[in-house]
Amino acid sequence: MFSESRRLRDELRTTHARIAVLEAERNDYLRKDRRAGVLTLDAFREAAAAALRGTQRRGEAAALVLVDIDGFRALNGRRGAAAGDEALAAVAQRLRELVRGGDVVGRTGADELAVVMPGANLAGARGVAERLVAVLEQVGPVTVSAGIAVDSGTGQLDGLMADASAILERARIAGGNRVGAPGRQPTVEPSRGAIGALALALSERDRGTGQHAEQVVALAGAVARRLNLDAEEVERIAAAALLHDIGKVAVPDSILSKPGPLNDEEWSVMRGHSAVGEKILRAVPGLGPVARMVRHGHESWDGSGYPDGLSGHDIPLGSRIVLACDAYDAMTSTRPYRDAMSHEDAVAELAAKSGTQFDPQVVGALLGYLEDRRPVDYAARRSAAAAAAAR
Repeated sequence: MFSESRRLRDELRTTHARIAVLEAERNDYLRKDRRAGVLTLDAFREAAAAALRGTQRRGEAAALVLVDIDGFRALNGRRGAAAGDEALAAVAQRLRELVRGGDVVGRTGADELAVVMPGANLAGARGVAERLVAVLEQVGPVTVSAGIAVDSGTGQLDGLMADASAILERARIAGGNRVGAPGRQPTVEPSRGAIGALALALSERDRGTGQHAEQVVALAGAVARRLNLDAEEVERIAAAALLHDIGKVAVPDSILSKPGPLNDEEWSVMRGHSAVGEKILRAVPGLGPVARMVRHGHESWDGSGYPDGLSGHDIPLGSRIVLACDAYDAMTSTRPYRDAMSHEDAVAELAAKSGTQFDPQVVGALLGYLEDRRPVDYAARRSAAAAAAAR
């Protein structure tokens, strides 16, 4: 009888323990944002407030980093809510990898994350924010802006959030893809003069390449607008189109102006120009996203391109646009080693390689634009109509 009673008590304790574990798991599940894998807004506010009270009692510093995804609304409109969720999850994962175990990370808006860093000063918070911006600029699929606020000893979360939000807004106005911090104005986008100077250097190096770039800019801008991209992204893509061949300044004249096909060694040198172009552009503050587009300007939709063998939507959209526009202009231009193709043959080539070399959506937008801008030959139409009626 005694052993039976003890067995029942043990089973009861085991059941209570299991219930406690399940309850803890349930609470943890309810506190986590399922898309970002970080605390929900309510849970973040609760945990962050507690952390700030602790730093205030100990007389320690604390900092808050507010992170916002650049162009999030445009991304959702262009590729759907699922793409936005994927981007948010990617940013949250990178942020979690950069913060410390005691930091509090949460989702505070549709495209916004925040981290409270107990015991961190401005330099420590800035280091985390700048590493996050740099990593995302390198790997994509999106860039972010960040605003930093430092606790002055009040321990008030709302005040920190308001300060960080105001600084973040300045970073966004300056062009995004940067960190704003107290006492430091975010640098603005590189002037048109810097981009123009690089384009001039390319044109002086090879006049034909410079003229080709101008044609690609016109096509790429038209395609980007046709895809309903926002003005900021259109401008970045236009810059990538203008400078997509900037790496050719490092290619020897003997290869660049060779009147015949390149051999394997020469082709290897030529293929390296996109990576060289990226290095040149990354030396210009604020041109990181453009540099990434230039690096991947020869990736193919099916993964057979270079330098990194990216495929599909892993290739920056700007790179996919420039690739198709570059190909069309190259095919319809006379080169030292071949005559220009007709418009009809170039269009057929683009259509044939849609889904392999080229993004089908980009090809559709480019062909639609080319069709719209071609002059209508009304005389030919009347003749064709008359011939059809006669038959």
